Amino acid sequence: MNTPLFALVVVLAATGGCSSDSHVYRDQPLVAKVETGMSKDQVEQIGGRPSAISERTVVPGTCFDYKLKQAGQQKPYNISFDDRGKVDHKSFMTCAEWSNAQERAREPSHSTGGGGY
Repeated sequence: MNTPLFALVVVLAATGGCSSDSHVYRDQPLVAKVETGMSKDQVEQIGGRPSAISERTVVPGTCFDYKLKQAGQQKPYNISFDDRGKVDHKSFMTCAEWSNAQERAREPSHSTGGGGY
């Protein structure tokens, strides 16, 4: 499997639960209103202060951790910003989990190309 395809598979697998979570939490302001390209200030106006702010470890930028609450349950949610401070990703995982998914996606394939020993 080539590296870009493998990276896509890893990221999709890591975010696989998002569709059901999106349905449950779709009315939460962070899920419903935050869009790619928004600034940190715009996100904080919608969702308030995050529970944690961290620097991204794989690609330069920042990540906000939130905890969404719905019907007595709590779910992690992150909003990730590029090095210009604009939203480039959001998902139902912590910033640390998102960083780990990005790291795994960047790891070289362990494939030997079909001719290895």
